[in-house]
Parts: sequence; structure tokens; C-alpha cells
Amino acid sequence: MFKGLFASNTNMGEMLYQGKVKQVWSTDDPDILEFRFTNQISVFDQIIPSLIPRKGESLNRTTAHWFKLIEEEGICGTHLVEVNAADRCLVRKVEVIKEPGAIPRDMEWVFVPLEIICRHYLSGSAWRRFQRGELTAEQLGVEDDCEYGTKLNKPFLEVTTKFEKFDRNITTEEALEISNITEEELNAIFDVVLKVDALIEREAAKNGLIHVDGKKEFALGPNRKVVLVDTFGTLDEDRWWDAEAYENGECIELSKEFVRTHYIETGHQAELKKARDEGTEDPPIPELPQNVIDQTAELYASMYERLTSEKF
Repeated sequence: MFKGLFASNTNMGEMLYQGKVKQVWSTDDPDILEFRFTNQISVFDQIIPSLIPRKGESLNRTTAHWFKLIEEEGICGTHLVEVNAADRCLVRKVEVIKEPGAIPRDMEWVFVPLEIICRHYLSGSAWRRFQRGELTAEQLGVEDDCEYGTKLNKPFLEVTTKFEKFDRNITTEEALEISNITEEELNAIFDVVLKVDALIEREAAKNGLIHVDGKKEFALGPNRKVVLVDTFGTLDEDRWWDAEAYENGECIELSKEFVRTHYIETGHQAELKKARDEGTEDPPIPELPQNVIDQTAELYASMYERLTSEKF
């Protein structure tokens, strides 16, 4: 890791950004930022007014575990400097340029304004798009009459936009235009995604988990080499199933999917969709009942252990 960049007496500065689940703080080193993971949880682009105990710690420690393995195996660089608290870490700052096509071709430590999704099974939005005919069986490497949960013949890579109001699937041509990186650099990112997912699949399988899909973000570091940034391989960015249940024909979601299900069953999701379709204000999202909070906290804790083979 980039130990040389971190001085142990680094003082915390000001909050630069407040996201749905984490805050980004400056430090007294201009090249170092601090990520602070909160216990907030969001669904349907709404932050739920209920906190999930130790959720932030689970996300921070899970991502740090993957970063460590990726560096040990020499897959690529990462921006992690040090885990400095259970729910915090110090990372190497990368420049973020939001203007499409404006990133200089020789810039280093710069964020690539794309999100890379890698799918290994037919599920989620890919399944819905397949049903609507927006994704073909040929593209996915499956049979025309395949069912939900079918394993794809090979990993299916997709690129989405990063700085638009809603994520949008884009072609390779548009991805190159938006990011102004070269085709070789994009291919290097794709190559890293496949290697990282192979590692994740290997580790998750040790504790009876299937890695269904996930998304990752990148920067270009020294000499424009690929650097993995932000969080990944957690319950928030990735989808997981129980392997034993899958063998028995069941796709049991081990993610915050059941929190979404709660709001679908209470009718909130339908109400929200109606408001958004009509262009009216989003209805406020109600708090979670205590039993769902407890179940969610238990899931984040148990999944940390199954993903990392370490005690939470």
C-alpha cells in the first residue's frame, strides 16, 4: 500500500463531500483524503431515516480486505493508504474532472468518469432488460428460453456514466469519448475487472457464496497505470447468492435487496414511482421497523465474515 504517503499525525480537515453512505474529508496532507463510512442505508436513491448498527464498519473493512488481496496478488494499484479506524480509511486523492472529454491524456492520479459493471449470472436489471428484448441471448451468451439466475457463458462487461443524474449504459465509443482515455487504457481497466472478480469469486466460494455481479470505479495513477478506487465487493455494490440454495434452484439474495422488498410490500416503491413518473416531489421514505433494522445489521456482520473469512 502507499504507506510512504501517510504521516501518522495527519489531522482531519473539513468535510468535502457527503454521499448516501460515506463522507469524504480533507486532511493536512493535500494528497490524502479520509473516507468516513456512515451507518446510513439507501434504496431507490432515497436515504432511509434509520441507521443500521456497524454497517459503515462492515463496508470499510470488507473493501480494505479486497484492496489488500489485490495488492498482494499484484493485480493493480489501489488508492488505499491505511485503515485508520473501524469505519474510516485514508486514501490517495485523485483529481475528479466532471466535464465530458476534458481529462488531459497525460494526467496522472485522475478519476476515470465511468462505472464498470461485470455480470456473471442473469439477474437484476440485466434480467429485466433481457425480458424486454433490450439485451439479446447472443449478447449474454445464454439460450433464448433461459431462466432468471442462469450462469452466463462468460463475464458480461457493461459501462455506465458516472456524473449524470441517473446511471446510463453506454457504448465503448461513448465511454472513450466521455473519459478521453485510450482504447488500450480502457482495455487495461476491463482486464483488471476480470482479474479482480476472479479473485472475489475464489474467496467468496470458500464460504458458500456466489458472486453474481458488481460495479467498480477506477483512476489512472503513476504512468497512467490502472488504480482501483472507492468501495467494491460489498453488499452495497455487489450482488451475492447462497451457493447451496442455488444448487437447489433458489436465488437467495444476500444484499440489501430485502430492504427494497420491505418498501415494495408496504407500497412505498409504487408511490415513489408514481411521483417520479408524474414529475412531482418524492414522498418521504418511512423509517424501517426494528426487526428489519436488526436483520439488516445481522446480514452485514455475517456477510463480512463469509466474504473475508475473518471475525467481525
